[in-house]
Amino acid sequence: MRPHSNPLYRIEGDMGRQAEGIYDKMLPVGAHEWIAETPNHEGTLANLSDDQIATVLEAYRLRILDLKQDRRFKYVTVFRNRGLPAGEELTHPHSEVTASAFVPRRILYELRAARGWFEEKERCVFCDIVRQDERRGTRLVDAQGDYLALCPYASRVPFEIWLMSRRHNHLFEQMRQKSNRRELAVLLGRTLRRIGRITGNYHMVLHTAPNTIERTGDMQPFWKTIADDYHWHIEILPILEKVSKSYSIKEVYFNQLLPEQAAEQLRQTDPNP
Repeated sequence: MRPHSNPLYRIEGDMGRQAEGIYDKMLPVGAHEWIAETPNHEGTLANLSDDQIATVLEAYRLRILDLKQDRRFKYVTVFRNRGLPAGEELTHPHSEVTASAFVPRRILYELRAARGWFEEKERCVFCDIVRQDERRGTRLVDAQGDYLALCPYASRVPFEIWLMSRRHNHLFEQMRQKSNRRELAVLLGRTLRRIGRITGNYHMVLHTAPNTIERTGDMQPFWKTIADDYHWHIEILPILEKVSKSYSIKEVYFNQLLPEQAAEQLRQTDPNP
């Protein structure tokens, strides 16, 4: 791990919040780091051994835990851009960690929707997705131990895949058991190899719960049900040349490939190295 050479956020100082007319602005306080996934410059995350991928996942977990100790940071996540169309900055295989003083809009929408579902039904919406897709099977791509890979309903892009846990937990960083990390590593490796047979370019983003503790040490009331209503997961969005459109055209997504068809094709795709 090392600091990013051209970071989105800088760790020093306060936010410097101030008004500019009716608008608010602040300094880009946070953290932005690189995690080298292997010493091998020619390697890829998909082709690492299961144990090596598990080590990378442990690095993710430890960096999130460490950065969440800083109460200035409201959201910490890990992402991976693979290929030039995805905005990959280094040729050496790496992931990136960011910590920001705010919760990103896309994540905030997801958190609010999960809380609304829980308030209405007293269930986790992600657990409902896991149970339904595992029962029906048409969008299920693969499974390993406690973890599933599935193409979500109304996928935003062709071959979009989510990796989800059968066991409810809102925090990825609470995955302390080595056996759990290895199960996820096995599934992640197979999933990335399947995607690699279709395209070498993708975005991968880890969604975990935000930092809910205020500087006083108390939990913010807004997040009082988050341990019950949210569920960490990994989203992988492949980029297919001449097929994929912008992921953010006014939050409207265009995808002509049904998730059931994508899942069927991915199931038949060889996941071996």
